[in-house]
Amino acid sequence: MKYYNKLQNSQYRRKVHPKKTLGQHFLKDLSVAEKVADSISVVSGLPVLEVGPGTGSLTQFLLKNNRPLKVVEVDSESIQYLKTHFPDLAGQIIEKDFLQLDLESIFSTPFCVIGNYPYNISSQIFFKVLEYRNKIPCCAGMFQKEVAERLAARPGRKAYGIITVLLQAWYNVEYLFTVEPEVFDPPPRVKSAVIRITRNSRTELNCDENLFKMIVKTAFNQRRKTLRNSLKGLLKKENEIFSHPVFDKRPEQLSVEEFIDLTKIFQ
Repeated sequence: MKYYNKLQNSQYRRKVHPKKTLGQHFLKDLSVAEKVADSISVVSGLPVLEVGPGTGSLTQFLLKNNRPLKVVEVDSESIQYLKTHFPDLAGQIIEKDFLQLDLESIFSTPFCVIGNYPYNISSQIFFKVLEYRNKIPCCAGMFQKEVAERLAARPGRKAYGIITVLLQAWYNVEYLFTVEPEVFDPPPRVKSAVIRITRNSRTELNCDENLFKMIVKTAFNQRRKTLRNSLKGLLKKENEIFSHPVFDKRPEQLSVEEFIDLTKIFQ
């Protein structure tokens, strides 16, 4: 039966052509699709927004969960296919660019976000989720492996960077499993990975959030330098705060909490 499902899935997918400009790589292994769909089961009962459903490999399993489901798709071929093959989605297909959506208007309650995301907008997706962090307690799905490793990185690792700190300030990040290129049509040139982020207990940073973002971005833009050298441009002249021992460190050595403390020092 599993083989038949994979074959059937491959046959109908030919009606929708993956578009390089949209970063489309359609998932053809339904066993992987089912595991991805199950990744948001830790947050039960909440509505679900799927980003970039394509030909519905993931959608079909999300529909079985009996949770309110909406999908957002920008590709006209995929939209027509979904309307034809998934009548249960009638009226629930949002024909827009996810990055341009007002997510407050999607559901009246908090909701989960999931998808086999286009690799060319991976980082932008997470910055969008961060904007609506009080509305989105859980986000999961498929990303380029390198991006997934960056999001889940711990302090001291090479992959640890700007988006790591900004995301982990508000979410717990779990690297769930790695996915090989051959399960996609067309196969990407890199491996993929599924991650899940769930909202942590932090309700505020207890520091100036805009300054926090500025410090994180400025520090990592010159990540090989010590904080004393990379951050000195934020002050107009020499300042005694630079005598603090934290400025002897490089940005990848600081945890989220230490970046918050660093922001307080600047304040």
